Amino acid sequence: MKLLVTGATGFLGSHLLPLLAEAGHALRILARGPAPGPAALGAEVATAGLTDRDALRRALEGVDAVYHLAGQVEFDPDDPAALYDLHVQGTRVLLEEAAAAGVGRVILASSSGTIGLSREARVATEDDDYPLAVAAPWPYYLSKIFQEKAALRIHRDTGLPLVVLNPSLLLGPGDERLGSTVVVWKFLQRRVPAIPGGGLSLVDVRDAARAFAAALERGRPGERYLLGGHNLTFADLFGRLERLSGVSSPRLRLPPGVNVAGARLAERFHAWRGSESALDAPSVEMGERFFYVDSAKAARELGFAPRDLQETLFDTVRFLEARFGRPAGPSWAATSPRPPRP
Repeated sequence: MKLLVTGATGFLGSHLLPLLAEAGHALRILARGPAPGPAALGAEVATAGLTDRDALRRALEGVDAVYHLAGQVEFDPDDPAALYDLHVQGTRVLLEEAAAAGVGRVILASSSGTIGLSREARVATEDDDYPLAVAAPWPYYLSKIFQEKAALRIHRDTGLPLVVLNPSLLLGPGDERLGSTVVVWKFLQRRVPAIPGGGLSLVDVRDAARAFAAALERGRPGERYLLGGHNLTFADLFGRLERLSGVSSPRLRLPPGVNVAGARLAERFHAWRGSESALDAPSVEMGERFFYVDSAKAARELGFAPRDLQETLFDTVRFLEARFGRPAGPSWAATSPRPPRP
């Protein structure tokens, strides 16, 4: 097929694109600038933004299917409207143009947080409704929820064959921008002072990429597919990371309200000093929620098969230490280096 891929230079895209090229598909990617990685795979690079309709029409010429992976993972944005413009408005324009061009299939990368975000330790399925009330503090999750709703509405209104995939937290090697593996990086940098009380779902980016590749033929239009390899508490995750890396896990456990209040106090203190706090309150509050999901539907219909969790964590730690380094001493301080930004 002739495929158009957005977000091809991101963490998921960098693992998916080689699979699509290996399968013999002709690739065209939508990018805002040079993309040497995709170009090396033989992909044609179309330079355009998601809301440039004229450029999108040109990029969609002759295209059989679209992978829409473009997005921004940001939980404490300075401008929440930018997330809405990117995830909702950009998706709406792209899908409207794809429907007008007669594209045969669209695969949308969403987030498991649009379904499996809860105050309790429950396991979510695709039958669950959007957790709007729980997601309210985080513009990222709200924008992804409204992205899904807008995309599925276009599917219903136009008949555009749309498949939604909802990966959980992506781990594994190759996250050059630290958009997804930052929780592991912060642990290695000893920037987590206390163990959060919540739990999360993890999936290896390589396994998620294979599910996305399979969805091109096996995904059912109008359906959502959760991709969550493993559900575990933060205490379990940090214990495993300690054994793999030799970095001690925090021993302190505080009530959720104390954790969040402490993070907010630290933010105010650093704002007064003109410095930047090592932990932001929205991330701390998110650590007190649960993101557990059931991936049985993706296993049945897409052949999704998550690998052993230890392999994923080992490869994540090895990549982060090789790419970004690790601290010289066992200190936790607000002066720890911040994650590099693209």
